[in-house]
Amino acid sequence: MANTETLERFFSYVDQNQEHYVTRLREAVAIPSVSADADHREDVYRMGDWLIGLFKQLNISYEVAEPGTHVLDGKTLKLPPILLGTYGNDPNKKTILVYGHYDVQPALIEDGWRSDPWKLTEDSTGRLVGRGSSDDKGPIIGWLNAIEAHQKAGIEFPVNLKICFEGMEENVSEGLDDLILREANRYFKGVDAVCISDNYWLGVTKPCLTYGLRGISYFKVTVSGPGRDLHSGVFGGTVYEPMTDLIILFSKLVTSDGKILIPGINDDVAELTDEEKETYKAIEFKIQDLQSAIESQTNLFDNETQTLQARWRYPALSIHGIEGAFSAPGVKTVLPCKVSGKFSIRSVPNMDPDKVTACVEKYLKEEFAKLGSKNKLNIESLHGAKAWVSSPNHWNFVAAAKAVEKVFKCKPDLTREGGSIPVTLTFQDALNKNVLLLPMGRGDDGAHSTNEKLDRSNYIQGIKLLGTYLHEVAAVKST
Repeated sequence: MANTETLERFFSYVDQNQEHYVTRLREAVAIPSVSADADHREDVYRMGDWLIGLFKQLNISYEVAEPGTHVLDGKTLKLPPILLGTYGNDPNKKTILVYGHYDVQPALIEDGWRSDPWKLTEDSTGRLVGRGSSDDKGPIIGWLNAIEAHQKAGIEFPVNLKICFEGMEENVSEGLDDLILREANRYFKGVDAVCISDNYWLGVTKPCLTYGLRGISYFKVTVSGPGRDLHSGVFGGTVYEPMTDLIILFSKLVTSDGKILIPGINDDVAELTDEEKETYKAIEFKIQDLQSAIESQTNLFDNETQTLQARWRYPALSIHGIEGAFSAPGVKTVLPCKVSGKFSIRSVPNMDPDKVTACVEKYLKEEFAKLGSKNKLNIESLHGAKAWVSSPNHWNFVAAAKAVEKVFKCKPDLTREGGSIPVTLTFQDALNKNVLLLPMGRGDDGAHSTNEKLDRSNYIQGIKLLGTYLHEVAAVKST
């Protein structure tokens, strides 16, 4: 068990310097490091440089891995660097690898933000609002704040730390898997366990440890016909319209209450066992938590267990948007010559992305043929990643659970999540080490949405949690 007096000194220093930590987060949020927008690529590089500056300040040795180039928005661009940091190399200490990302989702104030998304603001309830505050700048800076607090408080750092921060997580982590496989027996050699802080509590009051994630298969479906956009008054009713075909196809993907209509998608879903049923009973979650997070009462189920199972252990299909369609305010009577719809399927353990893709392609081609349209159909799989499940009984989770009890005075829930962080499975398979998800933010943080926030209390207590976890790792028996 970690030394209580040492932890109290650590906690005290963190509490006394929270304004410094908020200012640091404010600096990071001000850099619009949007990896999916070519116009912001320089900002992603700038965010990487900002972190390198902090590495130097904290005496963290580092390497900058250049993953290569890719094409985005018709431009060939350098991929953002992957930062590999090392803090400590004591052979008598455990070595923990921490992963996070410094890129963020796009954000425009006209999307519905109540304030400039690139200026961190704090409301009267202590919510730190800004793009990337919770996903994932707050957590990655939290690790660095924990290192600094140990240095300034004169506390010996309990473990060796390996750091892997990337700048493409919000854009399929291009180049990361190759680097992990390439460096498994060099940079990552000697790692005892992995910790990722890039997810959220289940609700808003109780911390959790996460041991499972859904996978994802992301598709782009394009229907094209006329050689150019047409006037609907002149040509409407005389041609096969791509938009009409696409809407009909998408109406056949999923029902309003979430039932996936593609044959074969549910074939490999694991059976619900009695043992698994029992695990849901101990989890602190109310339908009101979900309604608070979605800011409505549009939940599919009124039962907590059904809701958690639908989020964690069953696949889901979501339609995301249509390219090429008129979407601006006002009236435009255009008949688009080409439209591309995007949707994803969140997969669960036992489901294989290649099989999911085969089912999707077969079904959509069959349904398109039924239309008798003269338009052309093209189906692309843009991204595929398997689901991930870890062992919550591993010493890595035991240490994290003790840390939660020290900081929050309660036992954490053990949860799975509906989202996808593909690198978890890559680390687990490539390094053959346990991977833990240790969230900092709450379930209502609104990551990827407007008005994303990280509560000040979660940020400050989260810094304590990350540091305490490392102390408990040092104390726990690794058997």
